[in-house]
Amino acid sequence: MDWQTPEDSVPSRFVTEAEVGALLANPPSSGAWRDGDRPGDRLFAPLGRLDFEHGGSIPHARLAYETWGTLDDDGGNAVLVLHALTGDSHVLGGAGNGHATAGWWAGIVGPGLAVDTDRWFVVAPNMIGGCQGSTGPSSFAPDGVEWGSRFPYTSIRDQVEAQHRLLGHLGLDRWAAVIGGSMGGMHALEWAATHPELVDRLAVIAAPPVTTADQISLNFVQLEAVRTDPHFQGGDYYDAPDGEGPHRGLALARRMALLNYRSPGELNARFERSWQSSVSPLGHGGRFAVESYLDFHGNKFTRRFDAGSYVTLVEAMNSHDVGRGRGGVGAALRAYAGPSLVLGIDSDRLFPVSGQEEIALHLPGNLDGTRPAVLRSDFGHDGFLIENALVAPHLGRLLAV
Repeated sequence: MDWQTPEDSVPSRFVTEAEVGALLANPPSSGAWRDGDRPGDRLFAPLGRLDFEHGGSIPHARLAYETWGTLDDDGGNAVLVLHALTGDSHVLGGAGNGHATAGWWAGIVGPGLAVDTDRWFVVAPNMIGGCQGSTGPSSFAPDGVEWGSRFPYTSIRDQVEAQHRLLGHLGLDRWAAVIGGSMGGMHALEWAATHPELVDRLAVIAAPPVTTADQISLNFVQLEAVRTDPHFQGGDYYDAPDGEGPHRGLALARRMALLNYRSPGELNARFERSWQSSVSPLGHGGRFAVESYLDFHGNKFTRRFDAGSYVTLVEAMNSHDVGRGRGGVGAALRAYAGPSLVLGIDSDRLFPVSGQEEIALHLPGNLDGTRPAVLRSDFGHDGFLIENALVAPHLGRLLAV
């Protein structure tokens, strides 16, 4: 595995010494893409003033996005693909030239694939609050200093409002489909509830209708790992020298998250009780292989992500409740009558299938009636990023309607 492959899109496996060696240098204070870095395949949509629903505003917000395929003359083939918490706009393409990792869904989106770019014009934005080109805590405010702790509290609805403005920027009046997994699935649900007339088809993958107390508690521990890192400095750490950013807290949060993204079955089968080296972890200073795996990916993550964005986006996930102010989940989802796919994963311990069951129950156009489609996978929540052969036929069913 190339160390620039997104860790959530491949099966777990042993870490090599060469991979560890690739990460020996001190990381910068933030792994964010910054103005002046190579843009790669990014395009940028100016959004104007963005007011946030719980207070605060950004006077000149923007979304970074990427596109693939050709837009039809009538604009009727545009598909919006929405990423998970630590994803970005780079759905398809290699690492390098401004992209820290290779495309995170390259087995699903592309010529001849489930989301066929010979047929569809695919648009993938980096969400507001993120750190890969869209306005977020690491972006510069009008005073020339990073927003940092001043960045407004951001909700899922704020992020969808930004995506709605992207629709206008592109000169489009609707999406042929909105497809989202995990946090992107929260956005997809919000699109269906807020703008049902603008969404021809809907795919909600491995996402819940609301973020539950159990999920908020898991998120809270990750947030505290970042916030209690003394180098976080309340969110204003961007002028710190290399190696003195909030890396320990962010890496610890990532380790916790990975345990929720994978299943016990996969971790046990991959690593068992194997040692990382010939030195015993039983009182002799060695390590279990799974410990090295988590350490490596926590360290790697700090080089492509921003701690302030992590806090902002996890808080946005906690805000998610598609029924808030709409009479509950059922009333909110019944507003969307278009064809819909609801897809869960049987081993998902982050967003269990019970959440997808509730969503499917209330979507009138669900392809599978009142039940979700369920993938049988050992990979847990990340199964939707790994199990391309299982995910593809379901998206094919939706896009054939």
